[in-house]
Amino acid sequence: MRVAVVDYGMGNLRSVSKAVEHVAPQAQVEVTSDPARVSGADRVVFPGQGAMPDCMREMEARGLRPAVVEAARSRPFLGICIGLQMLFESSEEGDVAGLSLLRGKVRRFPAAAMQDTGGRRLKVPHMGWNQVRQERPHVLWSGITDGSRFYFVHSYFPEAGEAGLVQGTTDYGIPFTCAVAKDNIFAVQFHPEKSHTTGLRLLANFVNWNP
Repeated sequence: MRVAVVDYGMGNLRSVSKAVEHVAPQAQVEVTSDPARVSGADRVVFPGQGAMPDCMREMEARGLRPAVVEAARSRPFLGICIGLQMLFESSEEGDVAGLSLLRGKVRRFPAAAMQDTGGRRLKVPHMGWNQVRQERPHVLWSGITDGSRFYFVHSYFPEAGEAGLVQGTTDYGIPFTCAVAKDNIFAVQFHPEKSHTTGLRLLANFVNWNP
C-alpha cells in the first residue's frame, strides 16, 4: 500500500508522515509534490498549515489541484487542518475560493462570541487541546471514546452546507464543526499527528479504511 502525503510547501509534513509510518509500518509513506505520485497512491493525506489563500496558490502553482480533486473523488482521503478547509467552496480568509468538493464555507471565529462560560475572553487562534463530540458513527472513530481530546491550532472553521457532512463538533466560545465526512473523504480541523495515542488511532483507522 502506498500513502501519499501531499506537499504544496505549507506546513511541517514530517510529523504527519512519521505518524502514518508509525501506525502503518507495512505501507510506503511518501511526502510528495508530484501530481503523478499523488494520482498513483492508494491513499492520500492532505495536510496544511498557514493562510488558506497562500495554500490554494501554492497548490495551484505546483499543478496539484487535478490530482488532489481526483483523489478526493476516488480513494480514501484524509484532510487535516487547512486540508479540511480547502475542501469547501470558499473561505472568509482572504475571500478565497476552495476546491468545492464539499458544500459550505469557512468562517473566522466571531470576536463577539469569544468568551468562556465564566465570561473570560478567549484567544484566537484556538490553540491547544479540546474535546471532540462524535456526531454520528464512522469507521474512523473506531476505538476512540466520544469526548476524547485532540490538538487544535486554527482561527477559522468550516460551516458545512449539508448537515450530513458533520462528523464531529467542538466548543470554543461557540460550537463548531471540527470533522466532516462524505463517501471516501474524512477531514478534521484538529491535528491527529499531534494528538498522541488518540490521534494515532484515528490515523490507523484511516489506513485500514475501505470506503
